[in-house]
Amino acid sequence: MLPHPSGQRIPAPPGQRSATLAAWARAWRAGLVSFDEVLDETTGGEEHLVLHPDGTEESLASALVVASRVAPDGIRVVLPTAGDPRGLPGPGPFSAAALVVGEGVVLGDGLGLVPEPEAAPGPGVPLDADDRWAGTRWLAHPLPASPVPPEPLTVAEADHDLTLAMTETIGALRRLDVARLPPELAKGLASLRGDDGGGPELPVGYGPRARRLSARATTIAAVLALASIDASGAAVNAYETGARDAALRPLATAARRARAAAINSPLE
Repeated sequence: MLPHPSGQRIPAPPGQRSATLAAWARAWRAGLVSFDEVLDETTGGEEHLVLHPDGTEESLASALVVASRVAPDGIRVVLPTAGDPRGLPGPGPFSAAALVVGEGVVLGDGLGLVPEPEAAPGPGVPLDADDRWAGTRWLAHPLPASPVPPEPLTVAEADHDLTLAMTETIGALRRLDVARLPPELAKGLASLRGDDGGGPELPVGYGPRARRLSARATTIAAVLALASIDASGAAVNAYETGARDAALRPLATAARRARAAAINSPLE
């Protein structure tokens, strides 16, 4: 949960599981945090399992052993969406799965992890069981033999793009009448302009600008995710709903790219 500018608590935005794992795994491989800290921050005390293509399953702790040979910059988060596959390593099962849920973690040149979209029953528990498993299952996928290098976006570039998108979005919302966010969420977006936001802390090793960008972008993404729950906002017809969504789309894209750029930035 993240703090809303109005004091309200809002849920973490989509992609936060992968963002957290990637950030802390990178810091671990840089020797800045312990392996136990990676697990504590990623799992929050819940059970996390990794399912491999051959059907075998193991704990996340066991699966991360492969990352003990990966350099920090070889670990990165991807936050793709339909029409914007930036950061994906190329066609393959990992990219296809990451596009479905909008997130994933690249662990070096050979392995990618994608969290399941929703909580699934635990091992051996029938699908129609009343008691649902509260943990997270990560699906392991091989990466392409010749991965496509991602298009780099620096923290400075992502920060500039996010600030510009925020200004343009707020201007567009003001020009609209009823095709806008609910008032409390519009105020939340306006108050985030030029602010650091209230996203989760990155581990030691990240510079101040990356921290500020991650916090602001994560909070913006969370506000937009909350706004999507009320799909129509104050709009009264399909045209006005479409106009509101069109005004928000560039900001959502900029926030998503900024989160990835901050997490994947070089550690200091």
